[in-house]
Amino acid sequence: MFENEQEIYATLVEINQEPTELYKILKFADIVSGGGEAKRVISAGYVYLNGEVETRKRKKIYAGDLLHFNGQYFQIALKGATDDYEIVDEQELPAEAPQAKHEKKARKAITF
Repeated sequence: MFENEQEIYATLVEINQEPTELYKILKFADIVSGGGEAKRVISAGYVYLNGEVETRKRKKIYAGDLLHFNGQYFQIALKGATDDYEIVDEQELPAEAPQAKHEKKARKAITF
């Protein structure tokens, strides 16, 4: 780990192909209720991509990208290529997970 990084826990979101548009990930992974809401929260500046505010709805997302929205982290992975991530049972999670720029553990997997 780098000096300023800490381990965080993120929900693993598996995508079927690269690239996938940001609003589609929010929609199909049920992070928001639908495509319209996904586009609104992105354009309002509520979604972070790799630690930076992302306002482009159709921003291309790739495996390895880290999303942050509504206090939760989402690690993007290509379906079938999740060997780099340790899947941790939710009961093992600490009460408050620290924040960081990168992460290697996942709370659960979402596939679409």
